[in-house]
Amino acid sequence: QVQLVESGGGLVQAGGSLTLTCTASGRTLSRYAMGWFRQAPGKERECVGAIGWGRTSTYFADSVKGRFTISTDNAKNTVNLQLNSLKPEDTAVYYCASGGLYWPRPSREAADYDSWGQGTQVTVSS
Repeated sequence: QVQLVESGGGLVQAGGSLTLTCTASGRTLSRYAMGWFRQAPGKERECVGAIGWGRTSTYFADSVKGRFTISTDNAKNTVNLQLNSLKPEDTAVYYCASGGLYWPRPSREAADYDSWGQGTQVTVSS
């Protein structure tokens, strides 16, 4: 059984940084494409970043490009989302998702992911 757990969320002032970590059990994340999504109140879930298997191809939403990055730690079986220069509009619940065994290209489509974490809240104050 695959389980993904996000951690690292919290309250931060605008301009600050956070590192979100997605830890997996029951699946070796390095074999899968990974995505990070967020959902703000009253808004649809959106993909903010994704990385393909092989970790050479990434996608970032225009709203976060240049501020968010994705990194992986195969030894710890984790995928991180680094959030820099945070803005109040980044406030949302952030989810990691795993899917696409050996998919080389990142996907921003939620339907392409078959395992999801429970989410971690990120709140950015102005």
